[in-house]
Amino acid sequence: MNARMKNPAVVLPEAMQPLLDVFKATRQGGVPEATLELVHLRASQINGCSFCVDGGVKSARKNGVSDERLFAVAAWREAPYFSDAERAALALTEAATRLADSADPVPDAVWDEAADHFDERQLAAIILTIGVTNLFNRLNATTKQPAGAGW
Repeated sequence: MNARMKNPAVVLPEAMQPLLDVFKATRQGGVPEATLELVHLRASQINGCSFCVDGGVKSARKNGVSDERLFAVAAWREAPYFSDAERAALALTEAATRLADSADPVPDAVWDEAADHFDERQLAAIILTIGVTNLFNRLNATTKQPAGAGW
């Protein structure tokens, strides 16, 4: 598979650094790195971004996420490998990624569960991770960036 073009944030390099800065800032919110890796991976799976799924799995492994958990993240509701806090983050990820799939895109129950496990700073980090991931997913899926390819 060949990409249609380079990632737009590479074509316009002035765009890449601010995106990377937002991504870097999410790591300062007090959320465990493994949780943010799972959030990134789940959003990328939903969006069908092979580039980000591939990179997300590799990054998650480097940050200590086991293969057992990586293999089960797409079916996290039925898998015993995730904490209650991770489940809340994954539910929020799915809701915020699938905004058009519901008249109430992020139901109060999903929000309240996440807010029970994470403070405002942590929620900000998770929401920004979801947003940046969705942006990169859309850039990569639109331009058909293949898994395993570098920028």
